[in-house]
Amino acid sequence: MLTVTVSHKGQVVIPADIRRKLGITPGCQLDFHLEGHVIHAEVKRQLAPTRAEDGFGMLVCNKPGKRSLADFDVAQAMREGANDRA
Repeated sequence: MLTVTVSHKGQVVIPADIRRKLGITPGCQLDFHLEGHVIHAEVKRQLAPTRAEDGFGMLVCNKPGKRSLADFDVAQAMREGANDRA
């Protein structure tokens, strides 16, 4: 049995060996339920590996003319998007 410490925010770190065995990666969701004084955690869903083409169409450039990825400045687009939302 492994013992971990609860942070002041109520967070715990799942030991790496357990994360590996269960395939828990950043973004995975866990379901918790209480049974007496026992907390049960179940992996709700596991994220499938992503591919570059999965992001197709997420970023749109409305500027005229033919564009290439080399012309695109992600940081600038994020700043402009943040300004548009403000």
